[in-house]
Amino acid sequence: MPPPNSQMPPRKARGFQAASSLLGAQIRKVGEARGFAVSRLLTHWSEIAGPEIAACARPVKIGYAKGGFGATLTLLTTGPAAPMVQMQLPRLREKVNACYGYNAISRITITQTAPTGFAEGQAQFTPAPKPVPKAPAPQVVTQARAVTNDVADDALRAALECLATNVLSKHERTQGKTR
Repeated sequence: MPPPNSQMPPRKARGFQAASSLLGAQIRKVGEARGFAVSRLLTHWSEIAGPEIAACARPVKIGYAKGGFGATLTLLTTGPAAPMVQMQLPRLREKVNACYGYNAISRITITQTAPTGFAEGQAQFTPAPKPVPKAPAPQVVTQARAVTNDVADDALRAALECLATNVLSKHERTQGKTR
């Protein structure tokens, strides 16, 4: 801990800082302007609502009544999907309240919109798809099996074979490249 009279070193001297920590205050401020005290409801919407509801509905706003308990969550959805979302509102309200940790939401309203036009400018909170790993070359698999052939335990041999395949594949990818 630095002495009380010394100044903190400049930002460059303290190392790297995660981008999420740089934007956290701004995201919280924008979310709170729309009533979202917990930004997790926005960022993890597909996990909270489930993939079916998340594909056709987005949280737009949380409104609080004067002196009343509980808030109203407003969802934006297309016209054809609204009846499906309407049927699942009690279960959805339970899931949203589980996210908050208490009965924060007492009502959920649905706002319908056209399937195109309104949602193009909206930010998407869905995570990027994970890349599909390429299958290793057959000679790498053969070489990995040869290396782990003497191991008696099947589970250990399979784990070591996977490790050897990964190491040998990386060696092939990086062979000839300089740092």
